[in-house]
Amino acid sequence: MPFPAAARAALADLGVTAPWASTTLAGGSINQVLLIESQNRARAVLKLNPAAPTDFFAREAEGLHLLRSAPDGPRTPEPLAWGPDFLILEHFAPEPRVATAAADLGLALARLHACVGQAFGGVPDNYLGSAPQPNPATEDGHRFFVEQRLGVQLRRAREAGLLTERDVRAGEGLCRRLRALVPVQPPSIVHGDLWTGNLIAGPGGALCVIDPAAHYGWAEADLALTTLFGSLPEAFYAAYQSVRPLAPGWRDRFAIYNLYHLLNHLNLFGLGYRADVRACLDRFA
Repeated sequence: MPFPAAARAALADLGVTAPWASTTLAGGSINQVLLIESQNRARAVLKLNPAAPTDFFAREAEGLHLLRSAPDGPRTPEPLAWGPDFLILEHFAPEPRVATAAADLGLALARLHACVGQAFGGVPDNYLGSAPQPNPATEDGHRFFVEQRLGVQLRRAREAGLLTERDVRAGEGLCRRLRALVPVQPPSIVHGDLWTGNLIAGPGGALCVIDPAAHYGWAEADLALTTLFGSLPEAFYAAYQSVRPLAPGWRDRFAIYNLYHLLNHLNLFGLGYRADVRACLDRFA
């Protein structure tokens, strides 16, 4: 894929001057992700997607800035330049993971979640993977999760014929019971897509976070996704709770929060995720 002219100019302005050597990095299922290195050894990460919505990379950059605004939060790369079809990021040179990496991440995530806003959502609409994610400012967290998370995904799945009316009624039933199942929580800064594939080794052997769908949301929902497509050591959760204890029953609630992500995968990738969605709905029927 040729570099957009604006990306070339931005790299040069950042001191990553041509001629470049490029190496494809893992994790590019939506975008092409390249490590760019110039002859003077300057490096940057370049994400490319000529088919992306025009605000796609701007929203990602804003999300990274939001995460980076938290004092002593998880380390995440600085967005350096972006345009409609590219994003340039600070490069993290990976080092072997230290023994305390999981616990250190738990502490940093707890500090991130301690940063609360005035409302849920509270940022411009952005993207979960390639799917639009609405973030209208909403004072009530249960209403926000019903209307802007589960409700949006249930409607998309029904309109696409991916769920039956029975499935949708089960989802609507869960939404009606949400206040009885999920405790009141403040609107924390959350990563929004914190599965293990969005954790990378970084300088000093730390675990760093990438590819956010950041907004103000339930902290427990951020934690829940760390268990859906992979897992983290128990030291991560113990360290988190040493700073920010969780209400009893937190592990049981993870399935509710992860239903949003399973529905999103159903809508993006098809029927292979329907059995998982139904299993979750049946659990809370």
